[in-house]
Amino acid sequence: MRKDVRILLVGEPNVGKTSLIMTLVSEEFPAVVPYRAEEITIPADVTPERVPTHIVDYSEAEQTDEQLYQEISKANVICIVYSVNNKKSIEKVTSHWIPLINERTDKDSRVPLILVGNKSDLVEHSSMETVLPIMNKYTEIETCVECSAKNLKNISELFYYAQKAVLHPTGPLYCPEKKEMRSACVRALARIFKVSDLDNDGILNDHELTFFQRTCFNTPLAPQALEDVKNVVRKNLTDGVRDNGLTLKGFLFLHTLFIQRGRHETTWAVLRRFGYDDDLELHQDYLFPLLKIPPDCTTELNHNAYLFLQSVFDKHDKDRDYALSPEELMDLFDVFPYVPWGLDVNSTVCTNDQGWITYQGYLSQWTLTTYLDVQRCLEYLGYLGYSIIAEQESQASAIAVTRDKKHDLQKKQTQRNVFRCHVFGITGSGKTGFLQGFLGRNLVRQRAIKEEHKSYYAISTAHVYGQEKYLLLHEIFPDFDFLSETELSCDIVCLIYDVSNPCSFEYCAQIFKQYFMDSKTPCMLIAAKSDLPETKQQYCMTPLEFCRKHKMPPPQSYTCNTAVAPSKDIFIKLTTMAVYPHITHADLKSSTFWLRASVGATVCAMLGFAMYRALLRPR
Repeated sequence: MRKDVRILLVGEPNVGKTSLIMTLVSEEFPAVVPYRAEEITIPADVTPERVPTHIVDYSEAEQTDEQLYQEISKANVICIVYSVNNKKSIEKVTSHWIPLINERTDKDSRVPLILVGNKSDLVEHSSMETVLPIMNKYTEIETCVECSAKNLKNISELFYYAQKAVLHPTGPLYCPEKKEMRSACVRALARIFKVSDLDNDGILNDHELTFFQRTCFNTPLAPQALEDVKNVVRKNLTDGVRDNGLTLKGFLFLHTLFIQRGRHETTWAVLRRFGYDDDLELHQDYLFPLLKIPPDCTTELNHNAYLFLQSVFDKHDKDRDYALSPEELMDLFDVFPYVPWGLDVNSTVCTNDQGWITYQGYLSQWTLTTYLDVQRCLEYLGYLGYSIIAEQESQASAIAVTRDKKHDLQKKQTQRNVFRCHVFGITGSGKTGFLQGFLGRNLVRQRAIKEEHKSYYAISTAHVYGQEKYLLLHEIFPDFDFLSETELSCDIVCLIYDVSNPCSFEYCAQIFKQYFMDSKTPCMLIAAKSDLPETKQQYCMTPLEFCRKHKMPPPQSYTCNTAVAPSKDIFIKLTTMAVYPHITHADLKSSTFWLRASVGATVCAMLGFAMYRALLRPR
């Protein structure tokens, strides 16, 4: 909502503009009226909407046309004052004032107008019959008020309506010619309905309506009041109430009714609570709340954010198969202005046999977005209504900013849950197969992925000593001559060579010696395509000798040419090295070290799946 309101009064000389302002301030009719009142400011604490209001007078005798034009351009609302006993002043409203104001304002953002019939104490009849055709012709006219500065009639009401025309304008919400809500308003309210429909059954039940009422107006609805609201809808719409809950049609009907009865501030209160600005667009401050991220720190979702995202998944997984079908995914994205996930997401995270994103894959994609582009994550959470449903100040409360990695290395422990692994290797060495193997896809399933849907990222979970961690693999384009700071910044390096290609290992050796030999980033060498006959590498030493010389773990054999899902053991090793970069070379060679990690992974995977099923069962 606007931080202040500027009201300008215009009209023919002697219609009582100055008298209206002075009467409002002194609460009595002035004995002496100057040509023009000085600009006054009404403090926020004495206005109904708690917004500072500036009231500006205009006098033809004291001001030039240029000064008038400047005031028109600065005004948020303009009151055109006429005298009810002076027909000429009424005629001037349409012949002079409205055309003049429209010439000086943008057609797409016309300033709202209030018609003010002053000196009602001098006549016994109303001017409304004369003014009504004018109001119907000019949609920028919000309302008409008849008042009397002498009798103090409707003075405070006049300025209240002017303030209301700025803070709660009718124009963006409603089309008076068609007598229906504008499409932008319908879209916004439909999103609000969808977000508020916590179980996604297409109706707002009593619990959801009570939560909605408390969220928007800080007060619950009494049971009888709830029934009264539904009864009003039942009397006017056959399909506005279903199973004793409010449908979308019923919800939209109620807001149409509010607007038609002059209660559009109610609709505006709802829209603004759900993040909308005066143009019915989600406000930038709502979508992108302030979040400070110090250098060398990463961003992750916290526990409350994961709980919220789990509830969103549960809400849309209607068939309870722990995966989102394309239809269910589109239903989830219905509250977004665009589809945020492309088809490459399906090759970035785990999917089921039908290619649908699983529960684990869904949370993994959110984790990846938070890590790589936290601003995008904040935006997405805003569309889903995180701050409203989770009852938080903003989406920023969903983000955990980790401490600097240097502190983790010093203390030899970390609280981070997401670890980044950069995968290096020449073209054809098996990098893409390695990423897809992490997601449980063997060579047969990988061949079904279209080239345009392939991803350079893969993210999933791995368990280290009973703790679930996310491992984010990023395939780096093979360019030895230039690697950016971003491409070198990671928690662990994976160097992949093709055992069947004699020229494959040399690139890995050069990358290591050029960029990682003197760094503290742990590295692992992967002997990919281990199902193929091994060929001697054209390098001065064998891969095993290279690893021994540089105190790296021995080359790890890997293949995704398997009948079932490829083994995940190597990814547990990578994650463990990323979590504990200070572990010794002797530890890495110890079979009991890896056995403890693997057993913990198996137990946690079983427990995690069982807990998710248990959470779904009550529903």
